[in-house]
Amino acid sequence: MLFGVTMGDSCGIGPEVLLKAFGPGQLGHPVVVYGDLDVLEFYNASLGYGVRLHRISRPAEYRPGGLDVIDHGLMRGAELTIGRVNARSGRAAREYVVAATRAALAGEIAAIVTLPMNKEATQLSDPGFVGHTELIGELCGRSDVTIMLVSEQLIVTHVSTHVSLAQAIERVKKERICTILELTVDAVRRLRPQARVAVAGLNPHAGENGLFGDEEIREIRPAVEWARDRGLPVEGPFPADTLFYQTVQKKRFDAIVCMYHDQGHVPLKLLDFEGGVNVTLGLPIVRTSVDHGTAFDIAGLGVASSTSLVRALDLAARLAVKS
Repeated sequence: MLFGVTMGDSCGIGPEVLLKAFGPGQLGHPVVVYGDLDVLEFYNASLGYGVRLHRISRPAEYRPGGLDVIDHGLMRGAELTIGRVNARSGRAAREYVVAATRAALAGEIAAIVTLPMNKEATQLSDPGFVGHTELIGELCGRSDVTIMLVSEQLIVTHVSTHVSLAQAIERVKKERICTILELTVDAVRRLRPQARVAVAGLNPHAGENGLFGDEEIREIRPAVEWARDRGLPVEGPFPADTLFYQTVQKKRFDAIVCMYHDQGHVPLKLLDFEGGVNVTLGLPIVRTSVDHGTAFDIAGLGVASSTSLVRALDLAARLAVKS
């Protein structure tokens, strides 16, 4: 199987992380890169990685022995503003993702692994851009998509992601939760021997029977009951302040469905900041991603970890085999 890796924002750590992982052979699967060859040549020379780079025009031209790059010709090394927002780089990063998604839909690659984009940079040319997940979902014609974060210690999914906290509360609806429960159980069954899924409450103490809010009573609990009636191994809602302890330390559950972005992201990144992997659920293709951003503060220094990329590719291979 051949996998596509998008280079991410050229002014962030994406290109160097890719070269850093490929050079010593950490990427254990064949890949083609969607990006700009001149940018990779710049980082390859400036950081001394010594990777053999090849220009190709489509995945079918892949050949082992070097890093094959589907060169978009959108960004040159001389145009880089390393560590700073660059509108040209933001637009190019979006085009890499579009091309890779279309290749995956066409069956030219087995899965997509994405390196980080900078939302501010991409919004300079696409004001409606929210994130990778939403862009890829739109290209695939799917609206019911969500983020799953995977580490060795914890798996979390989310009812909402890149919205304000006020909007996140409004999106805690039975119909949406039911969709996420189905997606979560299906994904966890492909990754773990069991798929015991817990559901976090939205409010402190999971609302404490309506004392601190009634979303658990009106929306979350009915969704859990709906899932259980269909034989899904789901329990909850549980207070979030104890649920992560029960899952990570006591091994009571295999995954947690969270109600909003930070409820799931904060604990997972605390446990495994460098090794977490982002998976998009609800797509007709396999897409994984590193679970970190462009890290402008360290871009170009060669110190960024490649661990998340290596794990993201490994996970993409596992999911592609079982899809």
